[in-house]
Amino acid sequence: MRKLLERCQPRHDIYTVFGHCTEAMAIAIANSVDLRERARREARYLDIIGRYGADVVESFPRVMAELALALEAGMGDVLGALFHDLELHNKAKGQFFTPYSLSRAMAAMLIGNPATLRESIETRGHLTAMEPACGSGSMVIALTDVLRSQGINYQRHLHVTAIDIDPRAVHMAYAQLSLLHVPARLIVGNTLSGEFREQWLTPAHILGGWTARLASASQDKTPNEMIPPVLAAKTAYSIGETEPAPDCNKPAPLPRQLSLF
Repeated sequence: MRKLLERCQPRHDIYTVFGHCTEAMAIAIANSVDLRERARREARYLDIIGRYGADVVESFPRVMAELALALEAGMGDVLGALFHDLELHNKAKGQFFTPYSLSRAMAAMLIGNPATLRESIETRGHLTAMEPACGSGSMVIALTDVLRSQGINYQRHLHVTAIDIDPRAVHMAYAQLSLLHVPARLIVGNTLSGEFREQWLTPAHILGGWTARLASASQDKTPNEMIPPVLAAKTAYSIGETEPAPDCNKPAPLPRQLSLF
């Protein structure tokens, strides 16, 4: 994967190519199942590939194929490791992704007694997990890895809500979780401020009917229900248009971040 991406140098900046490659992979997967966002994302996909020659564009599906093979060989944060291997974190304002070995150790400690998990599955039918700063999905992948080692089918009994402020990170996590068939709702937004801009539903979420499953869950709210629906990105204001002025008579909204934990 590294060799495929490095071939674009020096004609293109590898940080930009990496971001476009992961976004193109995410769009290709999403557009196979999420028809509501298909037109907008297809336009974005065509915009991305229109910036490169055939040699660079042809490397994108090859990178995706290598990613699928790597995840088939063993679960791990492949794209997060590649991000650091390419030394792109130095250009991403000091962004670092958790090493997978550490993520798995933390997941094993957090899961605790497998018997308690099975009891929860028998009671509610599934488990839910919230990742407020998912990065490339290392912690979520580690969680599914540990659940599988405990004999729990995460593809049927786990739903994940994952958020990150960086769209590149969400695209990376979405591609990996989709290939691992993890039912998940990934959101581009700020967990602390409660500002959410865009959502990505994995094929496992859509094909598994998880929107209905979560809605019919027990009285206890799931992490997915605590986050309001994320609408498609609005178009920019036209020249001469302005945002409506805030109503000073209305009280300031209460902070929403505490509702996520």
